[in-house]
Amino acid sequence: MKIICVGRNYVEHIEELNNEKPKEPIIFFKPTVSLNKSTDFSLPEFSNDIHHEIEIIFEIGKEGKMIELKNSLSYISKIGLGVDFTARDIQKKNKKKGLPWSFAKCFDNSASISKLMNINKFKEINNINFSLLKNKVKVQEGNSKLMIFNIEYLIHYISQKITLEKGDIIFTGTPKGVGKISNQDILEGYINDEKILNISIN
Repeated sequence: MKIICVGRNYVEHIEELNNEKPKEPIIFFKPTVSLNKSTDFSLPEFSNDIHHEIEIIFEIGKEGKMIELKNSLSYISKIGLGVDFTARDIQKKNKKKGLPWSFAKCFDNSASISKLMNINKFKEINNINFSLLKNKVKVQEGNSKLMIFNIEYLIHYISQKITLEKGDIIFTGTPKGVGKISNQDILEGYINDEKILNISIN
């Protein structure tokens, strides 16, 4: 399986980090060691500025290549939430030098995911509310309709470059409100007011 991530997919998040709006999806990958299904996340020692980024995630249900846009949704099996933990200090340092920022995103357990729900539970894939609470305070909220590139287009676009395989996870980008996490913080993620994600930071 692959963990496929989309960067800069919400306008207000682009603005809060002073980035440029992309003309096509920005894609990066996390290794399988980044996948974290646990309710715990341990802060890595190499960074002093780990940020939370809540995202809607989709699981691919069957293999596909060169998928037509009209058929994209048939390749989704499940939906959930993920937190793309990011070492912002490393990312900023490398971006300033024009260097890759892989280790800002690709460390162990940096892709924490919730339980996954059957896609048939959702009537409108492009109108899903989601949010993140940190220590009971809402810090991020968004709706899938605000994505610059929706999930249908992302599946179509990605599959033109690489084969999508059953079990692949797509992180679709984060809304505004990203911020630093600290030891003993509690993160709670919601889809349409249903709590499906709980992470303790240590």
